[in-house]
Amino acid sequence: MTSPLPRYAGVWLPLVTPFKDGDLDETSLRRLVRSFAPRVDGLVLCATTGEAPALSAEETQRVVETARDELAAVGAASRILVGLAGASTAGVVRALKAAERWGGDGFLATCPYYVRPAQEGLRLHFEAIAETSPADILIYNIPYRTGVNLANDTLLRIAERTNVVGLKDCCADREQSRDIIRRKPAGFAVLMGDDAGFAAALEDGADGGVTASAHIDPEGFRAVHAHARAGRTGEAAAAWAAIAAIPDLLFAEPSPAALKHCLWRTGLIDSPELRLPMTPVSESLAARLDAAIARGWTPT
Repeated sequence: MTSPLPRYAGVWLPLVTPFKDGDLDETSLRRLVRSFAPRVDGLVLCATTGEAPALSAEETQRVVETARDELAAVGAASRILVGLAGASTAGVVRALKAAERWGGDGFLATCPYYVRPAQEGLRLHFEAIAETSPADILIYNIPYRTGVNLANDTLLRIAERTNVVGLKDCCADREQSRDIIRRKPAGFAVLMGDDAGFAAALEDGADGGVTASAHIDPEGFRAVHAHARAGRTGEAAAAWAAIAAIPDLLFAEPSPAALKHCLWRTGLIDSPELRLPMTPVSESLAARLDAAIARGWTPT
């Protein structure tokens, strides 16, 4: 018998933030929420795929409140995690205090970037966040972006806090991932954050994933998860083989440029616009994406 899934399990979609003529495109944002919320287990807003560093605090609030209102309007059961990042603990705490009024279900808190704190600094950083609000906190460990790796022993100490409920795992070390899956406390979710590693992580016992590629085929990713969860390894492998090329193409150039191009071409957003320093896809990648869409590779 399989054990019950944690609250933050399944396929979570890190939603793009649509822009048009330099401003937040709320019309396209509502369209995205209507399209995807019923088809995934939750939405992650204003994180890496959502170009969080390019958003003002006011825009971040508008994204969260717009998505929350649209979820209510369509009656979707999906939940919302809000991205939370920064190099200063005090700054992140201030942002959390402001954001907890916006109506999300919890926060995805990234390890402090650039400053490369010691493990004790990481522990105190996340404990300060957990003490600030009773909201659910999932930790985002992505050393190749932040410059620091959160060790599993440190994570397990932080997870003693009752509102630290999960991990988005991009450590890029499969043995470290397997170790935290084996040792995690009951109810604590481990979600794979590397799209290409989604199926392998589920095979190792992960509870799901935060996958940008699910913009293209959410049902495909949910099928892989369902088969893996039920122990149907052959079916899971076949379902993954059908979608494994998606992350390869979407991450051929810095994300979310390719993803926004696809969403624009298929009418889910009104513009593929990004904010500097992110730039549009190259002509060669645009041609490859358009060819994939013509073959039926479509998120609609």
